[in-house]
Amino acid sequence: MAVIQKYCSPVLFVFLFLFSELHFSFSKPSGFSLKLIPRDSPESPLYPGNLTQLERLQRLVRFSKAKDNYLKLLSSPNATILDPDFFANVARDLFYYVAQIQIGTPPVTMLLVVDTGGNMIWTQCEPCINCYRQAYPRYDSRASSTYRKLPCDHPFCSGGPGTLYSCVNGECIFSLSYGGGTSGPAKGFASLDSFTFPTDANDNVITLENIIFGCAVDNQNFDQFARNGLIAGIAGLNLSPDSLFVQLLDQIDRRFSYCVIPFSRTIVAPTFLRFGNDIPPVPENVKTTPVYAVTGMYYHFLQLEDISVGSLRLNFPPGTFQVRQGGNTLGFFIDSGAPITLLDTDSNGVNTFQVVLDAFRTYYDSLRLERFPEEIDTLKLCYRVNQGFNNFVSMTYHLQGADYVLDGKYVNVLYDRNGPVFCPGILPGQWASVLGAVHQQNMRIIHDARGSQGQVLQFYNEDCAAEVLN
Repeated sequence: MAVIQKYCSPVLFVFLFLFSELHFSFSKPSGFSLKLIPRDSPESPLYPGNLTQLERLQRLVRFSKAKDNYLKLLSSPNATILDPDFFANVARDLFYYVAQIQIGTPPVTMLLVVDTGGNMIWTQCEPCINCYRQAYPRYDSRASSTYRKLPCDHPFCSGGPGTLYSCVNGECIFSLSYGGGTSGPAKGFASLDSFTFPTDANDNVITLENIIFGCAVDNQNFDQFARNGLIAGIAGLNLSPDSLFVQLLDQIDRRFSYCVIPFSRTIVAPTFLRFGNDIPPVPENVKTTPVYAVTGMYYHFLQLEDISVGSLRLNFPPGTFQVRQGGNTLGFFIDSGAPITLLDTDSNGVNTFQVVLDAFRTYYDSLRLERFPEEIDTLKLCYRVNQGFNNFVSMTYHLQGADYVLDGKYVNVLYDRNGPVFCPGILPGQWASVLGAVHQQNMRIIHDARGSQGQVLQFYNEDCAAEVLN
């Protein structure tokens, strides 16, 4: 029996009710935009240097394989958030975006890694017991007039399997590890304070009160953050009740949006996570499909019914991409934090990756293109082409009620190996299929939870590179 249920789940509704009644001072819906800086952008504090396009693509593939390994562990029937093996050993590679966020009153600027698949928000916090080196002052809870600790009677602190929080000596505390214990734990107090975000390029800001976050006072084994001392913590954006997105639902008109700039650009440019009224007006040609919640999971799940490569519909059996209780697949979801799309090699008994790859092979072999003799960064099918070749085949994800159509030039990953080489941008997945960022290029993505029937995903084509923070 499927464990998919319409967003939101009853538990999530309870959390949202408690938030609005106990903690948030809601104002009328407003809008703001959060600048997301890709890890390989020169603007990023994690910038690894002047990478070639090939080196950038190699890293993107590695990030995607890290996401797949994470999902494999996540699908284990015995996994809980408190298990040291819950996070993949390469989980550090999942951290792809960095954002500047101000915390407290008066506001103090922090650089946080944005984990699009994660939940909790935390930052290093004074008075600190054991903190890694930070190149600028840490957030000091004693200096903020709006800081307070989350009370033990809050639902987060009730304990139980899979929770990050517990009540110890009358205080609500948390402990969070990454990488099977190789990074972390970050430990401290579940807390509330004001968060301030920019609303435009003219230093105008919006301050939102009583955001639940982790005041981390005992943090170990965050060597990748301590190296340059610029990263203060992590902000999660999934559908978990303690994520930034879910906490802000009623203050952002229950909507957020982003637009992925094409990977082919020479310079990796920032993108903007837009909330509420900052989202561009929806055009008449917008497509809409339901988003589902899955018990115990907080990704943005979609009902994928079939896939086409060009005009060839692959006719996957009904239920191929369905989540099954006790089964071997986590279904299909969208995640901009997974750079390369993953297709499950055993999705309810079907090797969806191989079926799609064979369809690409059939199409490009019919054009008599020269096959590249080896894999590139584990991408299984690659071709040499002449300069100016543009006969790339399109790809369509047939979602419930809407076709998500990718122009051929955004289906592939492009390389220069003594001449142009391209590979379809899909990797074999274990336990899940994920619509990654490479297949979201120049597509406006809107998550909208305003309707009475639950959350929907809206999308339409857009020139994402033209986006500016007005």
